[in-house]
This record gives sequence, structure tokens and C-alpha cells, in this order.
Amino acid sequence: MTRRSNEPIRSFEDGDTVTGFAYLAKMERRQDKNARDFLDLVLKDASGSIAGKVWSDSPALNGDFALHDFVAFRGNVQSYRDQLQLNVRECRKAIESDRQHGFDESLLIPSTRLSIEELERRLTEILDQEIEHPALRRLAEETLESHADALREHPAAKMIHHAFRGGLLEHVVSMAELAVEVCGHYPELNRDLVLLGVLFHDLGKTQELGAMPNNDYTLEGRLVGHVVMGRDLLRERCRAIPDFPTDLQLHLEHLILSHQGRLEFGSPVQPMTPEAIALHFIDDLDSKLAQLREASEKEPPLQYLTGFSRFLYTGFTPRTEEDPGEGPGDTASSTDAAQPTLDLD
Repeated sequence: MTRRSNEPIRSFEDGDTVTGFAYLAKMERRQDKNARDFLDLVLKDASGSIAGKVWSDSPALNGDFALHDFVAFRGNVQSYRDQLQLNVRECRKAIESDRQHGFDESLLIPSTRLSIEELERRLTEILDQEIEHPALRRLAEETLESHADALREHPAAKMIHHAFRGGLLEHVVSMAELAVEVCGHYPELNRDLVLLGVLFHDLGKTQELGAMPNNDYTLEGRLVGHVVMGRDLLRERCRAIPDFPTDLQLHLEHLILSHQGRLEFGSPVQPMTPEAIALHFIDDLDSKLAQLREASEKEPPLQYLTGFSRFLYTGFTPRTEEDPGEGPGDTASSTDAAQPTLDLD
């Protein structure tokens, strides 16, 4: 048995006794087969997540904490149906004095490994250098200004790819760089439209999903979805520009509405223009390779990936020299030095 204090969730092993801090991503009060109350939890930090249970005999059953709180916890790690689970013995809402014991919200929120400032600079640079049409240039500039905070804070997806703070910005920048290369190889493509499509294609996710760490679906996100919400954001931005060309707006709407590629994937229409086809495949390539990059840093190398609906093998991909315990979106989630004993009373 190993005692761990303030260590990343990803490092937990069967039999460990652990103490630390986490973000409470799920909390449901349920009953077991004997009609006794228990809590079904999911605790997260920058390294990953673990299911948790607060059983009827635990003092934490009626503890001072709520869904979406940052919490201090103590419990035992157990293997259940080949998955690690935390038997929570003590839990409470994290408080200011916990900072002397290592509590730091930023270490509990998965974030891009890249510099947010550098990503913003790169996106601004690409759009400024590559877009020529005056109305489209203005549209890009004003959209970047109005959605700068949202791009910094939002993930690109709830789970599948770039599901961390700054993930949407990282995804858009990567796609923009790909778009420049693709348009250079296929000069018949309208580069301005492809780049605006990149900027707007997932912008609806800033309304469909909450900002990190609560990257859950909003009610509007569930009922409408990011594709239509993105189209509506485009219409709003175009209305703010006098005499915005109607043909360009229509083409941009088509790019947004068709970027998922297929009706069964959530697009109300399929791509019908060269720019729409290019945008779809650029998006698909970046999201799928991001999934594989994240999977390559986990074990085992043969994994079932939801975004592909099949098993994929990542064992041939050379490992980076980074700490294998850190995955995409991780930050250093604990200090190596011994921490003071955490008082959960």
C-alpha cells in the first residue's frame, strides 16, 4: 500500500491511500440494493479523472461540498471491474487556507501545453497576412476581438479531442496552419473563405459547452448544437459590417453547416463546394491526429478510441522525451516535495 499526498490522479494505483485536491465533475446521490444512500462521484485534475464512491458508512456522505466545487479529499483506491475507483472517506470544499497545503485551481484544470499568448499571436498573424478581401478581413478581426476570452478558456470538445482549457484555440491555430498549406497546394481554393471557415467552424462551442473546468453541455447546446449556433454567430457578426457581401455570407454559412461532413455526424448539409470539402478534411485530420497523440501517451498502446469507433495501435509512434505521466492538457499537478498534512476536519 502506498500513501500519496497531492499527486496526480493519473499516478493512482490499486491499494493506494490518497489525499489531495480535485475538481468535482459529477455528484449524484443514489441508493444501493439495500436502499442505503451513497454518492456517485467523478473527481478530476489536470492529469485525468477517477470515479469515486461515498458509501453510507462514510462521514463524507453529508459533507460540505457540492457539484463543481474544488474539494479536498482522502480515500482508498480500489480496482473494480478493471477500472480504478476511489472509496472516499473524507471530503469537503477546498478553502483558502488549503493553499499552504498545495491547493491551486490551475493545477486541477487540464490546459493546453502551449502558450496561450503565442497561440493568439500566431492566429492573428495568419489571418492578418493571408486574408485579402476587406470585408472578410474585418470579419476576422472583429470576431477575434469579440471572442478572444472564449477561445482562451474553452475546450474544442467535451471529451474526444482538445478537451482542455485553450483547446479550442489550439485546434483553430493548428487548422489555420494546415489551411495555409492546403490552399498553397490547391491554388483554386479561396484561401480567405477557408480561413474564415476555420475560425468560425467550432465557434458555436463557446456557447454549446461551458468554459473549463465545467465543460458540460449548456441547455442551448443540447437543444440547438454548435453547428447551428456557429451559423447564428456568423450572421450576428456579418450584420455588424455594413454591406457585407451576401454571396460570401452564404458560402461561409455553408462552410459552418457542412463542416462535420456527413448528416449522421451532425451537419444539416453535406459539403458542396471545394472550400467546404477542404475545411471538413482539415478539421477531421487535426481532430483525429490529436486523439492519436493523446492516446499515444497512455497505456496500453492498443486502445478503443471513441472518435474512430474502433481499436487503434499507437505502439509504433516514438514516445516523446516528456514525462510519460503528463498527457495533453496536463500541467505539473503537484510538487515533488513533501506536503504538510492536510486537515480535512
